[in-house]
Amino acid sequence: MADFRIEAVDYATAHDDLRRVRETVFVQEQQVPVEEEWDALDPLCQHVIARDASGQSIGTGRLTPERKIGRMAVLNQWRGRGVGDAMLLALLDQARQRRWPEVSLHAQVSAETFYARHGFLPYGERFWEAGIEHQSMRRRLGGAAAVELAPAAVAAVIGLVTQARRSLSIYSRELDPGLLDHPQVLEALRRFATGGRGGEVRILLQDAAAPQRNLAPLLGLSQRLPSVFAFREVTDPVDRAYPSAFVANDAGGYYFRPLGHRFDGETDLESPGRTRQLREEFARIWERSRPCSEYRALGI
Repeated sequence: MADFRIEAVDYATAHDDLRRVRETVFVQEQQVPVEEEWDALDPLCQHVIARDASGQSIGTGRLTPERKIGRMAVLNQWRGRGVGDAMLLALLDQARQRRWPEVSLHAQVSAETFYARHGFLPYGERFWEAGIEHQSMRRRLGGAAAVELAPAAVAAVIGLVTQARRSLSIYSRELDPGLLDHPQVLEALRRFATGGRGGEVRILLQDAAAPQRNLAPLLGLSQRLPSVFAFREVTDPVDRAYPSAFVANDAGGYYFRPLGHRFDGETDLESPGRTRQLREEFARIWERSRPCSEYRALGI
């Protein structure tokens, strides 16, 4: 059971608790000028606070009237224990209650993967704010989000892998260089595979030789975890002519690309109907495809 709790608070009455966290993290640790830390939006925002068992504030976050999440901060000794995840989920719930179709945020670049795990996609160029490099990100709360460029594709796959319960289905042409070999995607897959949940990653390829020639790093990961990863190559002429590619998990999330050699497409973490269609299609093709037994003998 979590040894902390999340609660929505009023800015005026909780100001001292907010200050304890935000000035410790942003002003003292990150050297953000105190006059930049507090702004005119604060009294207008919905704030959440994470508290430890004794009631002390250990984390903060806010939702602005501009439909932005911000001021996410967790005290150092509480990081890596799920506090940030819980606060972010609470803020997303607040946005859903307001029937907002989308929320956005300015993520510190070091936290970009954290937000990707919760379905946020990057957009635009990186920029500097209060002396810290940031990336704009957004999360659709109803319906699919467009994926256009490689950074958003990477974030989409990270979100799908993180949200998966026990199963991932990946249909790829040749292991998608620039996507399935991205370090953050590989790390997400490694975490899923070693999470002790009995996970399975099934990967269908149209060209099994290309990843082997290119020494794709995912093959090396799969060799170390052969009970989790399984590869097959499509052999049916109709399957080989299939132009698309996709990733689908068992939690209702998918990322679909109409043209498998491109990154542009759409993704949705909360679309069980469409995800089920893709997984059923994957299963049919999987049954008539050949196992890539040659991958087990690779010396990489």
